[in-house]
Amino acid sequence: MQYMILIYEPEDAYAGEAGQAALGEIVARHMALAEDLRAKGWMKDGSGLQESSTATTVVTRGGQQTLHDGPFAETREHLGGYYLIEVDNLDDALSVARRVPVMDGGKVEVRPLAVYD
Repeated sequence: MQYMILIYEPEDAYAGEAGQAALGEIVARHMALAEDLRAKGWMKDGSGLQESSTATTVVTRGGQQTLHDGPFAETREHLGGYYLIEVDNLDDALSVARRVPVMDGGKVEVRPLAVYD
């Protein structure tokens, strides 16, 4: 079964000198995790995302579409990256999620991909 591992962190988690130093360490831990997942054959895809200020959202209401700068949801957290994995079950997916490095206050969401027959 395939799962998305979605990584949410405070928008300002990597601000300033201390944040940038922490970012280097977090990225190194992500690279190690990705390498381990590839070796197990579980890793299908994954990437970090640019900050939410680079987002453009298409909103559809009443059949009309409008564009909005930034993410649609007003939040102090942002979707910072993801892993797409294929594992046998939710327990395996959760074992991966527990290993995802995040800054204090970060969250990791595990969501199965929909299967359409």
